Amino acid sequence: MTQDPTITTGEAAPVEPKPPASIRDTDLSCRLPLLFLFANAAVWLLIGSVFALIASIKFHSPYFLADTAGLTYGRVRPASLDALVYGFCLQAGVAVAIWLLARLGRRTLLGGLSLVGGSVFWNLGVTVGFLGILAGDSTGYELFEMPGYSAMFLFLGWVLMAIPALVTFHYRVARPLFPSQWFIVAAVFWFPWIFSTASLLLLFYPVRGVAQSVISWWYGQNLTEVCLGMLGLGTVFFLVPTVTRRPLHSRYLALLAFGVLLLVTGWGGIPNSAPVPAWMPALSQVSNLLNLILILSVALSVWRTRWPAKPTTAAGAVTGNAPADSASSRGLPNDGTCLSFGIFATASFLVAGLMRSFEAWLNPNELLHFTWFSTARTELQVYGFFAAAIFGAAYYMLPRITGLAFSWPRLARAHYWVGLVGLVLIVLPFAVGGILQAIQLGNPAVPFMNTVRLSAHFLRVSTIGELLLLAGHVLFAANIAGLLRQLYRARVVPVYEAATEDLFEVAEGKA
Repeated sequence: MTQDPTITTGEAAPVEPKPPASIRDTDLSCRLPLLFLFANAAVWLLIGSVFALIASIKFHSPYFLADTAGLTYGRVRPASLDALVYGFCLQAGVAVAIWLLARLGRRTLLGGLSLVGGSVFWNLGVTVGFLGILAGDSTGYELFEMPGYSAMFLFLGWVLMAIPALVTFHYRVARPLFPSQWFIVAAVFWFPWIFSTASLLLLFYPVRGVAQSVISWWYGQNLTEVCLGMLGLGTVFFLVPTVTRRPLHSRYLALLAFGVLLLVTGWGGIPNSAPVPAWMPALSQVSNLLNLILILSVALSVWRTRWPAKPTTAAGAVTGNAPADSASSRGLPNDGTCLSFGIFATASFLVAGLMRSFEAWLNPNELLHFTWFSTARTELQVYGFFAAAIFGAAYYMLPRITGLAFSWPRLARAHYWVGLVGLVLIVLPFAVGGILQAIQLGNPAVPFMNTVRLSAHFLRVSTIGELLLLAGHVLFAANIAGLLRQLYRARVVPVYEAATEDLFEVAEGKA
């Protein structure tokens, strides 16, 4: 007797596994939301660069724009730093993170509308906070200067941008996880935790006394070292193996770096000279010492991937780290430039980590924290490491999600060299000048004004570096603008002409 097919037996029917999306489909699904994110990030990058240049000029020309209250150094400097970190770094970092989650998971982007809406709220929050700083409403906490009324927009914007990232990751078709996915998913959760905690304890329900400084140090350390560190390392661990078509040297080293970054690095950041209980600076010193494990793990992973001891095949590279590009996406320009940005970002990460350890352990008079040495380390960590990794990823991914080559591909290489020289002219004078400052400050026979006059020479050199960085950012924005112009002509204009063709024919017939 045959069973009626309409009668259910209680057993679940086998579900056909969803086939993985092609790389081209995943790239195209990310096109419009990520271009929106990158366009806004490029605008904030230019704004932050202009204000950073103004702040640098004010050090050796104090009367420059001195008649305008909103352009004094105490407002211009934090405004430029927040525009760089919140307007560019975090926004562009989210764009790269979502693209990597979609591509590595072999899944088309889910929730693109939420991503665009989150970007709107995020940019609204950055704009309100930026104008609030210039109006004199800064909180006074480093890297957290934007007033409290902008924090709600920023938090809501991040949540809306995080939803598509997590949903796309959850419904990924390729189930095995790559090291880049570890870092990216952790960063997506890490930022709202530290941001909401700092907002509550510093702005809405402020703690008292020296605890405010401790929370501020904790937030700055977790933002620059942990959150941006996870996004940046996730990008580098994808970019270097994919461009070189070699497998990542060791997943175990990547896992070790991930564990140290997640569990140890966030406890640093409190200077030895801080007026807090002694166990806090001691814990920070231990964290900085253990952070050397992270530095060695990252250095060995990237070095052995870029220059392996034994040659590997292209197939091994594909299965070892990430899916390869489809044939239609091969041969796109700037792959060598992307690799250069990735290697430079790794080198900056290592040097910044060594500088932090040097500042914590080899500073007998504990004066480096009050000099330009700390500024040099922050500049190297935020810009030299993270921004360079994002630039490399942007030059790699933007032609692939648009299906178009850059209008001026040589500008990418020019951006690399201009940015490299500019950063060296900022970090090196700050670092050397900071060490000389600490030596003179520790010598009671040296008048303080002599130390100030000595710093002016190094600050003039750093202004040239800021000018070069601005020139590099103009090149980066020009490449993005050229790509958007090509996309408009290739996609929007034909659709508009086809939609209005009948209207023009009717008008010509009546004429």
